[in-house]
Amino acid sequence: QVQVVESGGGLVQAGGSLSLSCTVSGLRFDAYVMGWFRQAPGKEREGVSCIRLDGGGYYVDSVKGRFTISRDNAKNTLYLQMNSLQPEDTAMYYCAANEVCTKDGILLGTRVYWGQGTQVTVSS
Repeated sequence: QVQVVESGGGLVQAGGSLSLSCTVSGLRFDAYVMGWFRQAPGKEREGVSCIRLDGGGYYVDSVKGRFTISRDNAKNTLYLQMNSLQPEDTAMYYCAANEVCTKDGILLGTRVYWGQGTQVTVSS
């Protein structure tokens, strides 16, 4: 059984930082493309960032230069370091395994493993 568990969300003031973590069990972590998505109230889910097995990846334009995705295969953990947070970054952030990560975006296949999400709230 695959389990995807996010942590690290919280409330932060604009300009602050948060670091999200996502721990995966039940699959061979180092064989899967990983990514972060977010969904704000009333908005569609958005692909924020993804990281391929070769370390390359993608960032949505709105977070480029502020967010950094990384992975530690020895710990089966995905990270998202978020700096210079803005109120528009407020959303539920989800970790996902087994998507397709291109230089232009994230594509969802038929079997993507999702976490329950962690809330990020940025106050102005």
